Amino acid sequence: MDCLFCKIVSGEIPSTIVYQDEDCVAFRDINPQAPTHVLVIPRQHFASLSEAAQNPALLGHLLSVCAGIAKAEGIAEDGYRVVTNIGTNGAQSVKHLHFHVLGGRKMTEEMA
Repeated sequence: MDCLFCKIVSGEIPSTIVYQDEDCVAFRDINPQAPTHVLVIPRQHFASLSEAAQNPALLGHLLSVCAGIAKAEGIAEDGYRVVTNIGTNGAQSVKHLHFHVLGGRKMTEEMA
């Protein structure tokens, strides 16, 4: 498979990992849109949230990890954003489910 995030999971492409467990990996975004910008991805390849919707336990775990990352990064108290993009119209650039954890600044209300 020629998936960028699968290559990060396998260690083929280096990344700055901030958390990992048997189900997921979290690493710093190489093009951060906020002072804290971490991506949380499942180890198993799902093209998007739509494909992973049949696995609610995994999705719950991924969101729990997002909250844990926010706490560990010191952004939980002031607020943060968790975003996933789905498909072309949703601006999904990598076809592997991923959640963006963004914080460390005031977020704008406009759509990203």
